Amino acid sequence: QVHLEEFGGGSAQAGDSLRLTCRASAGTTRMGALGWFRQASGQEREFVGAIRWRDGTTEYSDSVKGRFTTTRDITGRTMNLQMNALKLEDTAVYYCAHSERPLFTTQMAFPEQYGSWGQGTQVTVSS
Repeated sequence: QVHLEEFGGGSAQAGDSLRLTCRASAGTTRMGALGWFRQASGQEREFVGAIRWRDGTTEYSDSVKGRFTTTRDITGRTMNLQMNALKLEDTAVYYCAHSERPLFTTQMAFPEQYGSWGQGTQVTVSS
């Protein structure tokens, strides 16, 4: 397993931007794909976006497409989530997830495809 740590959560106003970072611990664990999921209070965890490590292919949920962008830094074993044009409904705990397998885009939205998870970071958007 790989240890994941999220950074960059906090508070923002609607329309503002925030940037989250997920760092994967160093080691021999294969980096297949990293994903972002979020869970709002009282709701189920939902997919946000993901990136395949070997070629940078990304996939996003419809709710964030065009506003959020995920990138990776191979050397630093980090993944970033740039969140623009934030909405009230983006308020949630955001989790980073890791898969050793290089997922197809059709697989990226499913939590069971990931074997390791971070502790999460809170993002709160207010009006």
